[in-house]
Amino acid sequence: MKTKSIIFLNIVLMFLLFTTKASAQEKTETIYVKTSATCDMCKSTIEKYVAFEKGVKKVSVDVSTAIATIVYNPEKTSPQKIRTAVSKSGYDADEVKADAKAYKKLDECCKKGQVCTDGKK
Repeated sequence: MKTKSIIFLNIVLMFLLFTTKASAQEKTETIYVKTSATCDMCKSTIEKYVAFEKGVKKVSVDVSTAIATIVYNPEKTSPQKIRTAVSKSGYDADEVKADAKAYKKLDECCKKGQVCTDGKK
């Protein structure tokens, strides 16, 4: 009886080890989105907002190029949903224009054609 219990326990542990490794190797893809971000405040807003999109693993906005690099799980989200999330933060995302309501809520310096007081625009 004791031997059967040990064998059963080993089988269960091996199963748990295998499933843990399988989930750790989650599939990811990367998308590059041209945004209308122009300053560090824009960068922060986009990164915080898009990070809450289901399936997004990492978000980084390069202000000098206005490109957002987003690593995501393609089984949980899509490039279009990511672009929509950027838009809903108030910024353009490739061909998707900024959500008008969110854009109105942005600080004045983050709106198109404005100049930041920190001289970074």
